[in-house]
Amino acid sequence: MPKALIVFATRKGETEKIADIIAEGIRLSLAEVTVCDVKKIKSTEDIDGYDAYVFGSSTYHGEMMSAMKTFLFLAEQVELKGRAGGAFGSYGWSGEAATRIFDTMKNIYGMNMVGSPLMLKTVSVEGGLKAAQAYGREIGEKLTA
Repeated sequence: MPKALIVFATRKGETEKIADIIAEGIRLSLAEVTVCDVKKIKSTEDIDGYDAYVFGSSTYHGEMMSAMKTFLFLAEQVELKGRAGGAFGSYGWSGEAATRIFDTMKNIYGMNMVGSPLMLKTVSVEGGLKAAQAYGREIGEKLTA
């Protein structure tokens, strides 16, 4: 069974909600999914060994959360080249975090990314729930391709 790791950084809990809905979408492809707060990742051993990776952060003052920045440096030490990946984020006024995470995963790590990052204000309005679940299904399709 393929395995996916979703790591999120959040200020108010919205990014965690998005992570959980993305996980539901990935599980539809019969993959095992681990959802983890970035603060619980302590070493490369916590990251290594998955078939797909999805990283997300809230955007705060135009930046991703500092814990996610630190995590991305740690993740760079794991061989992620060619692995399936996606990036997401929640935002209030702007959504730069998701794009920066996506670009890092694609261009620095060399991952096999889904089409684009997922940027949502919330999963509660404007089709956010469906968008997050569809994003998870898209990642799941990469696992079964």
